Amino acid sequence: MRIGIGNDHAGYDLKLAIAAHLAARGHEVVDYGHHGTDRADYPVYGRIVAEAVAAGEVEGGVVICGTGVGISIAANKVRGIRCACVSEPFSALLSRQHNNSNMVAFGARVVGEDLAKMIVDCWTDGEFQGGRHADRVGLITAIEDEQGR
Repeated sequence: MRIGIGNDHAGYDLKLAIAAHLAARGHEVVDYGHHGTDRADYPVYGRIVAEAVAAGEVEGGVVICGTGVGISIAANKVRGIRCACVSEPFSALLSRQHNNSNMVAFGARVVGEDLAKMIVDCWTDGEFQGGRHADRVGLITAIEDEQGR
């Protein structure tokens, strides 16, 4: 899988570890994130990765900030993005299986490196189940359409 990864200053160190982990698992990782621990604005990087996912440049995205919340909100403003902010593997897996998430977010101040690796493993290994879940994802898309996004 070709995965875009992004981060602000708080997520920099964890991004490096997760990017290496994903690459070791055979994924191609494209780094769209901030390159350091000096102050950086999470909405910028959430948007960059989300736009890459929406444009088909990458198949999915992983974004990391302090809590994961802000960067996921920014990513979800991009049409077609379903970014799940999670702090444990089960939600990451179900976000793929039930919600067809195309991005996952988590916080470097919330989860440690080992837990973050489990999260991305479950997220990348998960597959959308379709069926009744496809109907619900369609309802989400309808909201976007109605809002003109």
